[in-house]
Amino acid sequence: VLSLPLGLLISLFKEAVSKRPTDNFVIRWIVKMPIRFIINVYLWVFRGTPLLLQLYFFYFLLPMMIPSFSIDKTFSILLALCLNSGAYVAEIVRGGLNSVDKGQFEAGRSLGFGYIATMWYIILPQAFKNILPALGNEAIMLLKDTSISGYVAIQDLTKGGDIIRSRTYDAFMPLIAVALIYLILVTILTLLLRRLERRLQSSER
Repeated sequence: VLSLPLGLLISLFKEAVSKRPTDNFVIRWIVKMPIRFIINVYLWVFRGTPLLLQLYFFYFLLPMMIPSFSIDKTFSILLALCLNSGAYVAEIVRGGLNSVDKGQFEAGRSLGFGYIATMWYIILPQAFKNILPALGNEAIMLLKDTSISGYVAIQDLTKGGDIIRSRTYDAFMPLIAVALIYLILVTILTLLLRRLERRLQSSER
């Protein structure tokens, strides 16, 4: 829910600053270059470092770097997951935008649409259909990545199973129960995505 608009916004900004040339010195060096640099660094850092390390950073290092900054455990996990997934979603969306034929953009401009209107009404709907399977995989991976939140003392599903195992000295039932719950959640998410894909395919007919 949070990483999709974040990735979409980053991808659109990256496409805008890279594919809309301008001769204005101020816009190019004061606006476009810093935006492009910040986006590239964000994608480089969050796609190049492990999610667990990012989780440690937001939970342990950030409060140390800013002593007056106090962060809730759940919010730190939410922030790390959102920023990490947003980086991957941005690249997925960018690939979907590039998969749309360039003639579609030119057709939108010839109809009198501006850049934003062309992207919103013509390019993005076509790109969304192309990237839906990849977005579904990212959503499933994000759901399973929440299992590492127990490393910062959050009692998530996996951590709850581990606590039961440590108290009962029985590893079989807690682990099987946790696995079944994850399978049920992933199955529900997969069925919803398939239904959405079928509705999009029927709209094309």
